Amino acid sequence: MVMDLVRDVDAVVNVAAETHVDRSILDSSPFVDTNMRGTQVLLDAAVKHGGKRYHQVSTDEVFGSLGPNDTPFTETTAYAPRNPYSACKAGADHLVYSYFITHGLSTTISNCSNNYGPWQFPEKIIPLFISKLKAGEKVPVYGDGMQIRDWLHVEDHCSAIDACLRKGRPGERYVFGDDNEKTNLELTKTLIKLLGASEDQIEFVKDRPGHDRRYATDSSKARRELGWATQHTFDEGLKMTIDWYDKHPDWVERCKNGAYCLTKVSQVFWHQRPRRDLFRNTPSWRAPSSSRRTGSDVPLRSACYTKCGKSAPTRRMRS
Repeated sequence: MVMDLVRDVDAVVNVAAETHVDRSILDSSPFVDTNMRGTQVLLDAAVKHGGKRYHQVSTDEVFGSLGPNDTPFTETTAYAPRNPYSACKAGADHLVYSYFITHGLSTTISNCSNNYGPWQFPEKIIPLFISKLKAGEKVPVYGDGMQIRDWLHVEDHCSAIDACLRKGRPGERYVFGDDNEKTNLELTKTLIKLLGASEDQIEFVKDRPGHDRRYATDSSKARRELGWATQHTFDEGLKMTIDWYDKHPDWVERCKNGAYCLTKVSQVFWHQRPRRDLFRNTPSWRAPSSSRRTGSDVPLRSACYTKCGKSAPTRRMRS
């Protein structure tokens, strides 16, 4: 099936992954299957059909944990994953780069910081805490809550991927982040303030094994080479996110009770947009001649999040 799907596209963007660290600690098997084996399947399909552009969406967690005075992650930071999830993502990244070297596949890799925004599943900290705080429930904060993360709004991440597809150089890696640092406790208190909740709802719980202390990103390469810039401040993005979850309680409930069907993801994320020739005459990649069409525009499906405002490269992109 994957081979057939990849045949008729110009580019593959792999955003498919098992991502919840806590679950990877309990059982790493799905993470190995999806994050590593799944990546290999897509890479093989891209190589078989030839002339494809391949982008791997990865995470800054592959770099491990930073100390309080360490410099932020860059594209030259050594990989040092500390949990099964990040280890699987690191392995997938190395596999992608090996296909660039061995098979000449036109690949790029991006390592992004923590994402947040609409449509994020309720198991993640921001939607989870929004839901619990609104319900008057306690929110679990690991350890002392001083773990530091960089936060990137999903729409800014989509624009970064779009910029990478347009201007990214084959074989290169790009770090995407908002270059901000927030402790988990600071994030929690900000949500409490925005929701009019109480700090009495904070419950400090035992820290999880191997919990990385600090992530920080330096996305200057992406900003310099790709001309990318974030559009949402953290406070603005949080307000937008809270508003979205306020307006979609039924979706959140379906996710919680297991009634949410994955087929709905395609209905939400894949919508028709006008064709855009993103790759034409770019220095990094040109579509094969068989894919260069003339005449009227044809409908296609967006590569990114529905409100990203960016349209996919010619024909379709699948992840």
